[in-house]
Amino acid sequence: MKCPYCGHVDLKVVDSRDSDTGESIRRRRECLQCTKRFTTYERIEAVPLYVIKKDGRREDFDRQKLFSGLMKATTKRDISPSAVERIIDEIEAELRTRGKVEIPSREVGELVMDKLRGLDEVAYIRFASVYRSFMDLQEVKSEIDQLLSRDKKG
Repeated sequence: MKCPYCGHVDLKVVDSRDSDTGESIRRRRECLQCTKRFTTYERIEAVPLYVIKKDGRREDFDRQKLFSGLMKATTKRDISPSAVERIIDEIEAELRTRGKVEIPSREVGELVMDKLRGLDEVAYIRFASVYRSFMDLQEVKSEIDQLLSRDKKG
């Protein structure tokens, strides 16, 4: 690493701290030549995740796309955007712990439905109706019946 002021390569670390999120380390450095200080951050380089679509296409895992779909499912429900962000964080963490770079879209969809089922049943049915492409009311009714029978057992 070089000093951003003079370009010298001899530096010393004056202070190190974890960031607020714990996902990076903040370091204060001092150039041994010009004595100016600056801050650097070290982060783990995340391995990219790819979603394999039903038709075989491969797309980057897109948190914003997932956020948008979840916000549509939770419209007019008492669910905050921060709760949706937490769900996405949990899903991404779960996918990364699997150790695979390519994840079938079906697995992502099932994780989303598992999270929504526990959070809000209406949002779950909304998401499931789009995700599973229900063709008629009988399919929607069947899904609701399954949800209600789980509630009675649990």
